[in-house]
Order: sequence, then structure tokens, then C-alpha cells
Amino acid sequence: MLTVCNPFSLEAIGEVSLGTWNDADKWLDTADRLHRDRNSWLPAHQRIDVLHKAATIMRDRFEELSFQIANEGGKPLIDARIEVDRAIDGVELAGKELSHLTGSEIPMDLTAAGAGRMAFTSKEPIGPVVAVSAFNHPLNLIVHQVAPAVAVGCPVIIKPADDTPLSAQSFVNILYEAGLPTEWCQYFPCDIPTAEKLVTDPRVAFFSFIGSARVGWMLRSKLAPGTRAALEHGGAAPVIIDETADLDSMIPLLAKGGFYHAGQVCVSVQRIFAPTAMAEKIATLLSEQAGALTVGNAIEEQTDVGPLIRPGEVKRVAGWVDETKDGGGKILCGGKTIGETAYAPTVVLNPDKNARLSTAEIFGPVVAVYGYDSLDEAINRANSLPFAFQAAGFTQRLDIATKLIRSLDATAVMINDHTAFRVDWMPFAGRRQSGYGTGGIGHTMHDMTQDKMAVIRL
Repeated sequence: MLTVCNPFSLEAIGEVSLGTWNDADKWLDTADRLHRDRNSWLPAHQRIDVLHKAATIMRDRFEELSFQIANEGGKPLIDARIEVDRAIDGVELAGKELSHLTGSEIPMDLTAAGAGRMAFTSKEPIGPVVAVSAFNHPLNLIVHQVAPAVAVGCPVIIKPADDTPLSAQSFVNILYEAGLPTEWCQYFPCDIPTAEKLVTDPRVAFFSFIGSARVGWMLRSKLAPGTRAALEHGGAAPVIIDETADLDSMIPLLAKGGFYHAGQVCVSVQRIFAPTAMAEKIATLLSEQAGALTVGNAIEEQTDVGPLIRPGEVKRVAGWVDETKDGGGKILCGGKTIGETAYAPTVVLNPDKNARLSTAEIFGPVVAVYGYDSLDEAINRANSLPFAFQAAGFTQRLDIATKLIRSLDATAVMINDHTAFRVDWMPFAGRRQSGYGTGGIGHTMHDMTQDKMAVIRL
């Protein structure tokens, strides 16, 4: 049995049963049978109807789902409500995208060898999907992994994060209530050895993973031959500011991007590069915003920044900040724990370039500001790490914006917005060590299908 706790108060709020390998083995047999028997496939109109009804149920339970996210995951209610909105949109989007997920006609008379034939492709579900999810968006991440599978007709099993299994359980139950037969989607909390055995089973056609790079790459290396995968990890998102940036509009955006969900977001603002003459001013303005944020229990309406997911994470973040201070970084605000479970929003000016804060993802409410002497220097430093996800630039000059878009090593470059911006239909992916494959509802649906071509001799 897995006990679920509020990460701020550490009070138990629920529990879920852990599955065994025997349970997983039976489901994989069922999922494999469902996929192989084309007569058992659910028609598209039925899948669309399930998703539409699920979205309606979620809308009716909006506050209940929001509170659950805040209570188990520590995301403040104001942001938890946004997550539920996004999750509802994602479910509806999966149904709508199905009409665009079509095959195409293949021209055959381009050479004499193909003349006298016609050909076309159609889309088929790839097969059983195993999804392993993360804690930081406990409902919306599940939606991004499960709704595409339901939409395209893949049986799917979801292994939620140990810290936040309740939101996933709620969503799977909502799918059942909306009419999805239970064998098509299974909720499966389990221990790590069972999860690894499940993921690497040869009956799995597609593996979806959101979490740490260490675990994700390890699991991918053990996949059975033929199993496709999508991995979403994290980075240390860079922001480059030039001297024309509008500070009044920029600072609140940087504060939101850096301290949203206590920095526990894979594309949180972490490394800000500003002209040397402006760096301290920008860091000071950002620290004033950070210092005004209310840290507390996420289920309380006044909370702006909630806890870190576990007390051990608080100790880790504190250690990184202490190391930065010892190495010459200037702490402008924060730099301290708040009880056992939270860390104060922190701004550090000019930490050492070799500090962990400068070279790895802190996944906490800590933002670093560095001075630079040339734009090329800032770009080189922004691109210097072995991972790359989303990046941002602030400027009022078109030529600088264009240079940043062209030069930053990132899958997305936001101009005059923070690095954590996202809508759920856009492609979302990490480069190099930050991930593999492309997320986003429609993109995931494409990954969970395979083309079949028919050639007809006339």
C-alpha cells in the first residue's frame, strides 16, 4: 500500500494499492490480444464520444480536481486550476485531432515501374502503450500520455508518480465513467522493479516517459527490440536579455517562469544572462518580486509558491545554494528553508560558472543572473550544457530577436516571454540529453500510430 501525503504538512491524505507483476502480466496479455484482434478495436466515433464525455465530467468536477492537484502535488490552487483547464482542453483536443490523423495518396506513375497502380496509406494504432509519469503536473501529464492513446485506439497502462497517484486515478476512473471499457486503460501504481519489468516487456509497443534523465535513458536502453519511445526530461533553461528589453513587463514574466510551482518544471527559468551593466539591477528587481511571494500550503488560496515535493528535495536545493554562496555567488533574496518542506524563492547574482546551479537543473525555486560582455558570449554560455529544451530572449530589436532564434540551441525560443510558456497543441521536446521524441497532443498521437500502405494494380 502506498500512502499519499500533502507535501507541505506531510499529513496523509490517501492511499493506493500497489500492483504486482502478476497483475501487469495479465494486462499485457489482454492488451496484446485487443491489439491483435482487429474486430475488437473501438471505432473512432466511440473513442471521440468517450473523450468528449470525459471532458464534460472533468469540467463538472473542476474544483475537486484542482484541490486534489494542490493537496497531493503542492501546486498552488491558482496554478492547479490552470492545470485542470489545460487537462480538459487536452482531452477535447485529442478527440478533435483524430479527424486530422489521416493517411495520404501516394503517386505511383512517377516512373514507368509504378504506372498502372494506385496507392494510399492509412493510420493504425501501434499497440499497447506503457506510460510512466511525473509528479509536477499530476493530471495534465497523465492526459498528455493517456488521452492520445485512447484517441488512436491503443490499450494503455499508466504508472503514476509515487508522490501524486491520486490525480491519475481520478482521470482513469473518469474515462471509465465516460464509457471506456476498463481493459483499454489500466491504472497501475507499482514498485520500481515491477515498473522496469513492465516497461521492457516485448509486448509493449510504445513507452512514454516523463521524469529524470537518468531513469529515462536507462529504461530506453533496456527496451525490447521494436518498442518505440518518447522521453521528456529537463534542462536549465536560459534567458538572454539585451539592453533594449522592457524591464517593467519582463520582470513579472521572469518571476512567474522561475518560481511557478516552486521551480519544479522542466523548462523553468534558471539561468538569466544580462548585460554586465544591467545584471545587478535586473537581479534586484527580480528579487523584489520573489520576496513578495507567499510561500505555504498549496491548498490555501493566498499561497503563491508551494512546497517542494519531498523534504529531501529541500535539503538538496539548500545544499546547492550554500555551495553557490561559498563559491562567490551573491544571494539577493531567499537562500533559506521554510520549515522542513519549503524553500524560499531565491535569486543569486553571478554564481560561479562551474557551480551545480550553473551546470545542472536545480528543479527548485532558485534563479541565477549572470552578467555578460557580448551577445555572442551569452549565447555560447546558454548553449554550453549537454541538454537543451526551451529558451527565451528579451529585446525590442528585431535583429537581436532573429539572432537569438537562430543561435540558441533549443527546441523552442520564446521572445519577450518566459521559458515555461506552453500551450498543449504545440510541439514540446528536449534536445540531446533533455529528451527523445516530441510531445504535444497531436504529435504524441502521431507517435502512437503506424502507417499501412495499400497498393492496387489497376
